[in-house]
Amino acid sequence: MADDHDINSIVSSSHLVSELSRELSEFEYGLTIANNSFQRWMLHCSSSSGVNELTPLDVLVIHHINHRDRSKKVSDICFILNLEDTHTIAYSVRKLVNLGMIVGTKQGKETFYNTTESGQDYCQKYRKIREACLVNSLKALNLSNKELGEVASALRMLSGIYDQASRAAASL
Repeated sequence: MADDHDINSIVSSSHLVSELSRELSEFEYGLTIANNSFQRWMLHCSSSSGVNELTPLDVLVIHHINHRDRSKKVSDICFILNLEDTHTIAYSVRKLVNLGMIVGTKQGKETFYNTTESGQDYCQKYRKIREACLVNSLKALNLSNKELGEVASALRMLSGIYDQASRAAASL
């Protein structure tokens, strides 16, 4: 018979629950559904911003290219988004170029990308919709901006632990 903790735990894969840390499975399930909700949010916000063709990765790429109005290489984008597969980023970049949202400039052997006026307009529309639909909704959680920043910091630290575990698993 399951104990009370089993009944109160919400996990997606009970066979992965560790006796040493049931909470890890709860965290991973929360992370999974938060990630899926975040991706769904990006698609709907993008669509409301007037662009239906983008995937969640494309949305992240256009916003990073627009970030601080500095030119970005594909390798820069991969590094910041913590992605190893340059092909998926290169595909997003080609798609955004074809949509007229970014433009590439050759500098030696490298191509650097910047947002076009159309890309910048999209980013501003997305920001306004994000402000109206998401930022104001956060107030209902009674979570201060400081506390939200602490959660973000914890997630970045946990990503390092998962990166290290990934390297360890790859070496087995």
